[in-house]
Amino acid sequence: MLTIAVIVLHLLVCAALIFLILLHSGKGGGLSDMFGGAVGQAAAGSTAVEKNLDRITITVALLFGFTTVILALRLQ
Repeated sequence: MLTIAVIVLHLLVCAALIFLILLHSGKGGGLSDMFGGAVGQAAAGSTAVEKNLDRITITVALLFGFTTVILALRLQ
């Protein structure tokens, strides 16, 4: 039962991590430009939204690593 719960959590974290990474602005733009338009280009970089997006992405990435290790240990 615990393994199923960790697998479901892992799948949710995977989807969230993909979504958050796609929201980051790259050198040539990305999906974040699609939602932000020209406003995102003027304020890109050091805004509070960008910093919060970075923090949330790092937190979800750490959770992804944690669930990966838990699954590796459980499924041995």
